[in-house]
Parts: sequence; C-alpha cells; structure tokens
Amino acid sequence: MSDPRGGDAAYRVALPVFEGPLDLLLHLIERQELDITQVSLAQVTNQYLEHLARLDERDPDNLADFLVVAAKLLLIKSRILLPRPPAPPAPGEEDVGEDLVRQLIEYKKFKEAARWLRTLEEQGRRSFVRLAGVPPLEKSVDLGDVSLDDLLAAVCRVLQVKPPAPSVNGAVPLVRITIAEQMALIEQRTAAGRPVSFYQLLQETNSRIEVIVTLLALLELVKQLRVTMRQDRLFGDILIERRSSKRD
Repeated sequence: MSDPRGGDAAYRVALPVFEGPLDLLLHLIERQELDITQVSLAQVTNQYLEHLARLDERDPDNLADFLVVAAKLLLIKSRILLPRPPAPPAPGEEDVGEDLVRQLIEYKKFKEAARWLRTLEEQGRRSFVRLAGVPPLEKSVDLGDVSLDDLLAAVCRVLQVKPPAPSVNGAVPLVRITIAEQMALIEQRTAAGRPVSFYQLLQETNSRIEVIVTLLALLELVKQLRVTMRQDRLFGDILIERRSSKRD
C-alpha cells in the first residue's frame, strides 16, 4: 500500500493466525500458504478503521488501496465458502482463462466502488464507519440460484445513482453504521415471512458506505444460514427470505 508521509507505514494486521502488513496477508493467501477461512475480514476492517481514527490526516489514496486489497480478500473468501456450479467440460486451459476473466471483472467492480469512496473523502467527508465484529461463520453455505455476480451487479447499480456527499462547511457529524446493525435490520424486515427486495434495501440506504456495509451484512447472514436468497428471473431483483428453523 502507498505510504505518503508515513501515514500508513505503522498499520499492521494483528490476527490469531497472522500479524503483519495487509499486502503480505493477501500474498500468503493467494499463494495458499494461509487458510483464508481462518481470517476474519470483519476484524481486518475494524482494525484499519481504528487505525484511520488515530491519524491526524487521512490520505484517500491509502483508503482506496485498502479497499482494493480488502475486496480481493472478500472475493477469494467468497469463492471458497460459496459453492459454485460444476463447470461444463472444456478443452485445455479454457476453464482457467474464464475464471481469470471473471475475477478481473469482479476486481474492477470493487475498484470502482473504492474510487467512489475516495471521491467522498476528497469532497470533504472525514468520517468513516466503525464496523462491529460478527459471529463466527459457517464454512459452507448455499446461495441458491443467486450468484456473487448478481449481488455485485445490484450493488453497482445502486452505487451509480447514489449522490456523492454534499460539500459542507465546518464539522461533519459522524455517521456510524455497523455490519451488526444492518444484519439486525435485514432480519427484522424478513421476520414477517415475506420476501424483501435486496435492491429496495440498498435504495433505502443514505450513503454509498451504507450500501457496501449492507452487502457485507447480507453475506454474513447467508453464511450463517439465517436468510436465503432467490432470483425468479434472469437479471431480476434478488429476494431475501428468512430461513426456516429446520436446516437442510
């Protein structure tokens, strides 16, 4: 990650299974020298936001760098935890090439989201969310007929229409939103037994940061087998439903 004025030089991840720079964590995971299922991404995010809170000045480039690396970690972990349909037979290395293209497309989506957040910072917003820890995750989960691409596409559509934070003079009130709060909101909305529109849920957020936190909250609920998702038609809305108390 970039290091202007040494602002982020002291930032190190401290986890039960790893301690060191974030880039090294990503490097070890990509080389399969560290099991990403043992890494709490919520804890990584929490530590970085606490690090930001201690800085006198926050460089938007450093924040964008962190978001790109964090998004890459989230993508890798999602690929491992979320089952994927069997690929059709293909000659040679075609499957590897298709997988690389998909990965680059998803990486670009997260890169664009990071750039939007950097724009918020450049326009004067100086407060960031402080994410709470989440319960331990199950190691396998069924997304049904909804893919990670479908979720990211919905998020990107909402991010494109969310207005940037207005320019203000003076102090900006701190807006706090946590993954735990959004998890509770989603469970409350699905408690009546009726499906909830994921797109509508994102539309009701007040900022682009809340959009991303809501996505993370939904993924945590799905991984913990507390809600399910379905998509009734191609490119249609994603519906969230409370999971039955009887697990398959």
